[in-house]
Parts: sequence; C-alpha cells; structure tokens
Amino acid sequence: MDRSSAGISDKYARPGNDYNQPDDSAVSRRGRYRHCTVRHQDNPPHSTPWHNEFYHSSAPCSSQYLVRRSVNPTQDFNALIKPEIMDDLVSKSDRFGHRYDGKKHAQYASSIKKYTSAAKRPLNRAEQSQLVRLLPNFTATRSWNWRSLTTTLHSFTSAGVFTLHKPVDERVKLTQANLLSTLFDAIIFNCNQKPEARDIDAQGIANLFWAMAKLVDNGQERTAELKEAVAVLLPHVNAQKKQFIPQGIANLLWAMAKLVDNGQERTPEFNEAVASLLSHVNAQKDQFDTQNIANLLWAMAKLVDNRYEQTPGLNEAVAVLLPQVNPQKANFKPQGIANLLWAIAKLVDNGQERTPGLNEAVAALLPHVNAQKDQFIPQAIANLLWAMAKMVDNGQEQTPELKDAVAALLPHVNTQKACFKPQEIANLLWAMAKLVDIGQERTPDLNEAVAVLLPHVNAQK
Repeated sequence: MDRSSAGISDKYARPGNDYNQPDDSAVSRRGRYRHCTVRHQDNPPHSTPWHNEFYHSSAPCSSQYLVRRSVNPTQDFNALIKPEIMDDLVSKSDRFGHRYDGKKHAQYASSIKKYTSAAKRPLNRAEQSQLVRLLPNFTATRSWNWRSLTTTLHSFTSAGVFTLHKPVDERVKLTQANLLSTLFDAIIFNCNQKPEARDIDAQGIANLFWAMAKLVDNGQERTAELKEAVAVLLPHVNAQKKQFIPQGIANLLWAMAKLVDNGQERTPEFNEAVASLLSHVNAQKDQFDTQNIANLLWAMAKLVDNRYEQTPGLNEAVAVLLPQVNPQKANFKPQGIANLLWAIAKLVDNGQERTPGLNEAVAALLPHVNAQKDQFIPQAIANLLWAMAKMVDNGQEQTPELKDAVAALLPHVNTQKACFKPQEIANLLWAMAKLVDIGQERTPDLNEAVAVLLPHVNAQK
C-alpha cells in the first residue's frame, strides 16, 4: 500500500465566492484521483463581512451586455458569451490604456463564476470551449489593480475555465496558457512594487494561492511564471499574517500543501510562511468550523507526508484542533468525516502520538459514518476504509463503533462499484486485506465487496 495514497475530495476543499473553498481535491502523489463527476459545495455565508465579500464591485457594470444581477440556475449561458461583451471589454481597455484598472474584466469573470455557482458545477467541456473562443483578446495588463487580478484568476479558476479536459483541445490549451501568462505577469509586477503603490491584502493572497493550487491540480503546467508568482507572494504571507482570519488560514495552508503535493519546492520562504500561519491556529482555535478543521488537519498531514518537519508549531496546531472535533461532531458532513479521519490516520502513520485528544476525535466521528452512510461518494468510501485500516494497523482499538463503521460502508462498495478509480480500488483492496489481517471478520458484505472490485482491476489494468 502506497503510504501517500488517499486524499481529500474537491467537494470539501475549495475557497469559494465567500472565501470558503479549500480544493479541493487533495490526492496521492503517485496515484491521482480523477472523479466521475466534479462536485462543488457552496457554503452558507458567515456573519463576518470578510467572509461574504469576494471582491464584487457594488457598482453596476456600465456595459449593456454584462450581467447586472446574480445569475440563477435557469439563466442562459449564451447570454454570457456574446461577442459584444468581449468587444466592449477590449474597447474599455484600449480607451483607458495604462489607466485601466481591470475592473470590468473582473466583473465579467465574476459573472462566469456566479453562473457556475448557481448551476452547482464548473463549466462543462462544451461551455468551456464556447467561452474560450472569446478569450484570446481577454488580456490582463500591469495596470490592473490587485482586486481585479485576484478576482479574475480566482473566479475563472473556480468556474473551471482553466481546467484541462482530456483529450486536450490544443486551441483551448493555448488560450488558457496565454491568459494565465498575462495574469501571472501582472501579479508578479504588482507584488514587486513599493508598498505604497499596491493594495495587497490577506484575502487576495489566500485566493491566489488557492487558484494556483487548483490550476496545477486540474492539469495546468507549473510554468516558470506560476513558480515566480508563488515565490513573490510568499513574503506577503508573513507580512500579512495578523490579517488572516480562520478561513484564510485554513484555505492558505490547504493550498500550500496541495502545491507541495504537486511538486512545489519547500524553500526557506515557503517554510517560513507555513510556520507563520501555524502560529495563529492556537490563538484562533475556537473560531475554526468543521470545514476549516478538516482542511487544516488534511494540510498538515499532507505536508508531513511530503517530509515537512513535525515542528513544535505543527504539533501544537494539531493538538489544539483535535479537541474542537467533538463539540462540532454533529456538523461534520460525510466528506469532512472522510477527510478528517484520513488526515488523522496519515498523521499517526507519520509518527503523531495517539493522545487522548486524538482518540476522542476518532471516537466522536465514527458513529457519524453509520448515520450518514448513504451519502458517502466512492472516494470518501475508499479514504475512510483506508484510514480505519491504517489506524488499526497503528494500534487503534477495534471498537464496536469502528466495526460498525466498516460494516456500514462495505455494502456501498457494490452499489457504487462502477465509479471507483484505479487508485481507489487499490486503496480499498489494501484496506480490506489489512482489516482481515488484523482480525476483521470476513462477512458476506466484505466478501461481496472484494468480489465486485476484482473485475474492475482487470477492466482498468
């Protein structure tokens, strides 16, 4: 069994329109998950204004073609891809030249994101292709302000504009690459200006890191410009550290862990940024909600699995988060349960002490597996069974609650058998073999789960 296999679903980890997304899909280094369907979860707004505002201008767009109201699920996508819209944007950019701040372009990017948020899915391949036909002249420049740059990159990334579908359409790929190049150039330029000439903020930093992590995870190349953008942003994490709210800390650490999992070098500046954020987890521990907790623990588990040192700061962050699981146990959704138990199992597998707080967190979550068993998607089932097998393999007692959780999940392997990907099949078969090896009864459900998976090994060999 690959030590790094299992991960966190896209459904639970993505900083969104209300700054509530981590993305994301957190996956194995050696076997990356690719879902049957990309699912997105839009979280309810929080009371803190910083959460609710993702750089949407309060002023209506002056163009007669741009959307002036929130997009609803029934809105025709064709209304967003009229050539007149792009003509109007190009005209504004040309008219104002170096004085153009990118505001109208950012509003247009936001309108695409609103469409996908209302539809509860990213752009499909056909929609993306139609939109991309308009984008060769959608060019970011160095005159764009920070808000326009962060809104545009985040909105387009979240909407699936930059996702590389397979087989790859070279025309789409070229347009994506050109637009990303202009965005990264402008971001790098902005970050290198004198402090008084820029308006860099913590929310924008977190949104940019999330977008870059998501880009790479969706197949985009880690170009020299993307790497440079990461490098110039890292010092701003430390400079803005006091401005990050809990959601920002969770989103940013998730993104940094995802970047490392996809090949980002752990430079001294990177390590300093991680350490700076971890130091604020303890001070704000009571303000992390269930999604924040799951994303943070996943991020720390993934960083450690990628050879990030288990520093006192990281160990303390883990220690202060675990007691927050039990009081909020009723609020964890299926994906959060899977992500959190995977993270705990991975931390233990990398040397984390099985403290009373850790044991209590596991005990609090296990009963909710059975209660929500019908809502677990294939990746969550694979991750959960892997996590439980790994924890037992590392000394976790096979309690009645753990056995019930295993028993509740096994029948769902059969009902969702067609959706399991190769890495998930490998994880499941390893988990079931390990559970039997350490005393799990070979029930009819377990035998059936093995039997339905084996034909898929041959089919996807």
